[in-house]
This record gives sequence, C-alpha cells and structure tokens, in this order.
Amino acid sequence: MYIVDSYTLAVVFCVLTMLGWGSWANTLKMTPKKWEFPLYYWDYSIGLVLTTLLFGFTFGSNGAAGRDFLSDLAQAESSALASAFIGGVIFNLSNLLIVAATAIAGMAVAFPIAVGLALVIGVVVNYINTPLGNPYMLFIGLALVVVAILVDTAAYRKLPQDVSGNKSKGIIISIISGILMGFFYKFVADSMVVNFATPEVGLLTPYSAMFVFTIGVFLSSFIFNTWFMYQPVTGRRVTFRDYFSLGTPKLHLIGILGGLIWCAAMEFNLMAMEKAGPAISYGLGQGATMISAAWGVFVWKEFDRAPKGTGKLLAAMFAFFIVGLSLIVIARLN
Repeated sequence: MYIVDSYTLAVVFCVLTMLGWGSWANTLKMTPKKWEFPLYYWDYSIGLVLTTLLFGFTFGSNGAAGRDFLSDLAQAESSALASAFIGGVIFNLSNLLIVAATAIAGMAVAFPIAVGLALVIGVVVNYINTPLGNPYMLFIGLALVVVAILVDTAAYRKLPQDVSGNKSKGIIISIISGILMGFFYKFVADSMVVNFATPEVGLLTPYSAMFVFTIGVFLSSFIFNTWFMYQPVTGRRVTFRDYFSLGTPKLHLIGILGGLIWCAAMEFNLMAMEKAGPAISYGLGQGATMISAAWGVFVWKEFDRAPKGTGKLLAAMFAFFIVGLSLIVIARLN
C-alpha cells in the first residue's frame, strides 16, 4: 500500500484534508430547495462508500510495504472493525446535524462553531491518547480557535432575523454536532495500526479502516437520516418516494460528489496520521472551519446584510483561526 514518508508531505495531505472538509458542503448549497438535505444525504453517504473502494483498490493495493486492502480486511479482529464502525456511526449523527445547521444558519456559521468545537475536543482527546507534539503550542493554538468560534458566533447574532432564521436553533444544533464530531476520530484511530510499513496483526490500515467507517455511516443512515426525513429540524417532511420521484441524475451526482470530496479528504488525513500524529493531523484537517467560513462569506454572501462593524468581527475570526492553526502545525516540529 502507499505510505506517506515525511512530515512535510503529511502536512500537505492535511492541508488537502482542510480544503476538502471545508468545501464539500458547497454541493449541498448547489441543490434546489425542493431537494431537502436528508434526500441529498443518501447520495452523499453512497459517495463515501464508493470513494473508499476507489482508494482501497488503488492506493491501498499498490506498493511493497504494508498489507493490501482486501488482505487487511480479512485479517482484522472484531474489536478493530467495531471501533472503525462506531466511529462512522458517531460521525454520521454529528454530520447530519451540521448539514441541518448549514441549512438553517449557513456555512459561515455552522462550520466554524461545529467543526471548531470538534477541533478542540478532538485534539485534546487524541493528544491524551497519543501525546505527540509540543503541548504548549498545541493548546495555545486551540485556545485561539475557541476565541475564533466565539467571535463568529457574535458576528452571526448581528444578522437580521429574516437572514439568520432561528439564531438559537442554528447555534444549538451546531454545538451538539461539534461535541459529537470531536469524538469520532479517536475510534477510527484506535482501529488502526501504528506502523504502516509493518502493520500489527488484527488492526486496520488507513484504507480498510475508512471502508469500515463509511459502512458505519451508510448503515446508520437508515436510522438517523430516516428520522430527519420524517421529523425534520428544518424544511419540509420528505419520504423515500420523494428520493426517487424528485431526484434527477444531476442531483444524485451532486450528492455523490459531496461524499467523494469529504471522503477523499479523510483518506488523505489518515494517510498522514503516522507522520503527523493523530492530534495534529486531525487538528490541522479541521482548519476546514476557516475554509468553509470563507466560502460562506465571500462566495455565498451569507453576511451581506449584516450591520456595519460585522466585517471587523469576521476579519478577527479569520485571524484567530490562521494563527491558531499555524501553532498546531508548528507544535509537531518542536
């Protein structure tokens, strides 16, 4: 299988993760209002599984080191499979909530709050589990990310009610999503080998761990996403009949593309984990908060009707995120 062989390349892969995780939700914004987010999500989850198969039979099946994709799945112990699967279930609920929050509050709000909070929780949890990197720089960086989240929340509250919708609802859903999202990565990391070149018996490599993870996402969607279809937090109630009657090839492809973008980013992140460490690879990847906020502010114009002075808050948010993420990267070099 393909293995990342340097910290520099690992950082590049984590930056790709950041770009992918911060951009996939644009595909949701591209869908019409009649295509409620639970309908979009079925195609998104299918896109996740297809992407892991693509990576598994390419990157995961070529190279002299490690185990190939199918052999790795065959030798995995039930505890490793369960851990990756549970990670997918936890992620799925948190991701559905962030999609709902995006539909209510927009990308520039839902992602900085939810993913920023997930970054803080995830880095702390993963650092306790695998303490790699300078803790002072790491946690100062996290503190700055927390400040950025608070500043973004303050900017959102300045929006007129007819633009922001139910402000409290959007913020609360984002917070719940962020708390859940902060824990999923540890389960995936726990299912994986430590040494990618000579992988331990019974554990999973990045490619097989991601496949099991996405199966957890897809199967749990029949519980979580079905609930959101019939008990929506925003928009109208939809049914499985709507998925087939309202869906067009273009709409289905948009959802699959969203899953491909997110999943490819996650694959790159796990590939980088050995060299960067779980805390830093996860933390840098969750710099997606800054990317998604930029999409929301500059492309989707989600703050165009905000009162005077909001721009300064948004500029401060970006500054705190950039400095905080830079410290998280530097932490591994010290």
